[in-house]
Amino acid sequence: MVYVMSDIHGCGSRFENVLQKINLQSEDALYILGDVIDRGPDGIRVLRRIMNTPNMKMLLGNHEYMMLESLYYPSLEKNKHISKDWIQKTKVDVWYRNGGRVTHDYLKHIQKSVRQEVFEYVADLPLNIPIEVNSQKYLLVHAAVVDNFEKYGYEYADRTEYAVFSRDVYREPVPEDTVVVFGHTPTMYFEYDNPLQIWKTENRIGIDCGCAIKQSFSRLGCLRLDDLQEFYSDD
Repeated sequence: MVYVMSDIHGCGSRFENVLQKINLQSEDALYILGDVIDRGPDGIRVLRRIMNTPNMKMLLGNHEYMMLESLYYPSLEKNKHISKDWIQKTKVDVWYRNGGRVTHDYLKHIQKSVRQEVFEYVADLPLNIPIEVNSQKYLLVHAAVVDNFEKYGYEYADRTEYAVFSRDVYREPVPEDTVVVFGHTPTMYFEYDNPLQIWKTENRIGIDCGCAIKQSFSRLGCLRLDDLQEFYSDD
């Protein structure tokens, strides 16, 4: 069986609850479409579990990208009038405003070698993953189809920023005979249900059910692609 979920955002108890419901077996595959960290307290713990579970695969999300930009990647800014320290502080501030402080605080208290393993794993994550289930082609993305960057990504610095930050996957082209499965944007932007539901059209499926939104209708969603059965966390 093949499962997809997205935007866990540090909600470890919801993640465990969904895992119990799907009863993931060694022959199954679970794809997590980014944004495992930030906002909730358990992001790095969940991330490390994914790292150490062979049948769990992950995409880069914008929150993992902000972590790398803040703590791992050296600044590439060449403007001599702006100090590198100021640039890095600005990146950290942006990350914090998006819920990154709880992740940073946790990282400060783990071994440097473990922290390095986390950074290296995240830096190597793919932006899109194509798979096929029951003869149906799926493209798993966090926010956008990478191949659309040249035509639609002019607002973004590069393909990575476009792939993890764009909010336009619901209206941009998708590959022929392919269903795009995405996270990043909570499904309440496409339909308003109480609680939030996985959103489906003929060639797009949104699976971010607002796990970290501080509202009673938020939850973690998971979809089994073999039969499109939906699973949701209980609180």
